[in-house]
Amino acid sequence: MLVGILVGPAGLTPQGVVLDVLDKIPFVDVDSGLSTRQQAILWNIRMPRVVLGVIVGAMLAIAGAAYQGVFRNPLADPYLLGVSSGAGLGATLAIVVGGAAGFAGVPVAAFAGGMLAVGATYALGRTVGGSRTEVIIILAGVAVAAFANAIQTFFMQLHDDTLRQVYSWMLGRLSTDGWSDVRTVLPYVIVSVVVIMLHRRTLDVMSVGDVEASSLGINPARVRLILVCIATLGTAAVVSVSGLIGFVGIVIPHAVRLLIGPGHRMLLPLSLMVGAAFLVLADVLARTVMSPAELPIGVVTAAIGAPFFLVVLRRSRGVA
Repeated sequence: MLVGILVGPAGLTPQGVVLDVLDKIPFVDVDSGLSTRQQAILWNIRMPRVVLGVIVGAMLAIAGAAYQGVFRNPLADPYLLGVSSGAGLGATLAIVVGGAAGFAGVPVAAFAGGMLAVGATYALGRTVGGSRTEVIIILAGVAVAAFANAIQTFFMQLHDDTLRQVYSWMLGRLSTDGWSDVRTVLPYVIVSVVVIMLHRRTLDVMSVGDVEASSLGINPARVRLILVCIATLGTAAVVSVSGLIGFVGIVIPHAVRLLIGPGHRMLLPLSLMVGAAFLVLADVLARTVMSPAELPIGVVTAAIGAPFFLVVLRRSRGVA
């Protein structure tokens, strides 16, 4: 977080930032040495962006770990059940219907689209899944995502004048207008993280299989429904303000699992922290690589995450 706050042309110093943060604590009065301009940049631009990066990265990573635990599939990620496709469709509809004014409604539309897509995926999977519900839900997610992408492409072709705005959102960004985005998503993320953390031991039990978990008094279908819904709630919330940022939910939990093992007692909190740090540092690269221009953060996470994941898969081949 300190790196994310300091990097840039404003001339902020570690000592000045720390002292200015302490100065905001009640009954603490210290002189940070920062100018009025530097304080405005710190609290209205840098700090909201870094905090949003922490929230988004942490939520995507812990949601990915939860999905992977629920489906016993290390390749699962938060977009598995159609979150990204549904959110992308919702955002596209908001932009093409409302034009420039509709961009203000993108977060709400993306959130609704992501939740509806997952609802359709889970309903379809439960209806036809039988004894292999977790496998069918994954396949249903692929089908729902393909359908949502087809509709999205259709509307983009009809309104090609909005392609720039649509692609700007789809490639991901952490640009903020003060603290409004942080306040919007924080309640959803807190609820999601708390519920997922409370199920960390249950996820360990479910890793041995549904039959064994049932014999120990756990209802796998109920736990799966709760965790899928709550992970999707948090993911849809952060995606609605950040756009589609890939690879965080699949790479971070997988990398942490290789380092500390599959136990969710440590996997979930470490994925939370590493995901937050990863996205903040990725945002620093997005801001500085082509300065003064800015890369979409989704491009940075893909450029780092895709090769890393291929290396991890190659090194872990044959390890079970």
